[in-house]
Amino acid sequence: MTRAGLLATAFLAWSGLAVGSDAAELKKVNFAFNYTVNEAHIAYWVALEKGYYRDKGLDVETQYSKGSGDAVAKVDIGRADIALADAMVVIPGIARGAKVQIIGMVMDKTPLNIFVAKDSPIKTPKDLEGKTIAAPPGDAQRVLFPAFAEVAGVDAKKVEWLNIDPTAKVSALIGKRADAVGTYYTDLPMFEKAMGKGELRMLRWSDYKFDPYAISIITSKAMVEKDPDMLKGFLEASYHGWQDVFADPEAALLIFKKRVPELDVPTTRLALPLILDLLKTSRYEQNGIGYIDQEKMCKTVSVVNENMELPRKPTCEEVYTTALLPSTRYKPGK
Repeated sequence: MTRAGLLATAFLAWSGLAVGSDAAELKKVNFAFNYTVNEAHIAYWVALEKGYYRDKGLDVETQYSKGSGDAVAKVDIGRADIALADAMVVIPGIARGAKVQIIGMVMDKTPLNIFVAKDSPIKTPKDLEGKTIAAPPGDAQRVLFPAFAEVAGVDAKKVEWLNIDPTAKVSALIGKRADAVGTYYTDLPMFEKAMGKGELRMLRWSDYKFDPYAISIITSKAMVEKDPDMLKGFLEASYHGWQDVFADPEAALLIFKKRVPELDVPTTRLALPLILDLLKTSRYEQNGIGYIDQEKMCKTVSVVNENMELPRKPTCEEVYTTALLPSTRYKPGK
């Protein structure tokens, strides 16, 4: 072999690529986030940077969405192979005909929430009657509000909604275009950066006995049948990424910033503990990140079926599968 050939072989070995292989041999996977740049996406960038997807033979390409409803639609029509979406948006989607299925969880606790200004007269969910809430049409808080309202004793018909872009949530509240904004409570640092620390009030849905499953990983039912090995590899690489975030959050932030230059690192650093708290549960400690608890999933399905107007009521069994979860149990760690 020539000197040039030896150098090329050495480079391939160093870079983690097998000699004779190239990107064309990797399976292309289109992965849709549920939102724009978000601290809840950090683990997937870590997995990309560390080559975890590549190690599973996957060439993962990412795209953003305008809420969970948009992410569900992308998977359903084939614009994405896999996506992140709130479980309680996935279920109504299935009821309306979407051929999708949950294959793994991310958040074991719900981050559903509504923000209002500290000086607002809105102090409880009941106070939202006669008020306006801003949220994108596909946002989880928007889609799930009728179910939450039923549990919290709110007349959902007395609440108005303002359509906004996902990036306009903070400005909608600051500019008083709406009385409240529906968004995950993990967005608190982003809102406080603009409005000042202590200038917000949170209406966390879990405080009002509404704690369903939240962010999940979904795919099409056709993909479950067609390529289970690809899906298993994707889940394993993703949960490995989450384990690494727990192990070293600062290193994960550096990777996130490298991959997404527009990232606001100080705000993300403040939000990250809130995100990790949603995954740090005894259920994940025992069974591994992403584990799906049948009882909780079926309760989540029941909440949707009992409190939302749907063309049909999906069964718990058709909403999810545990067959693709990794045998390796990646743990929340610290």
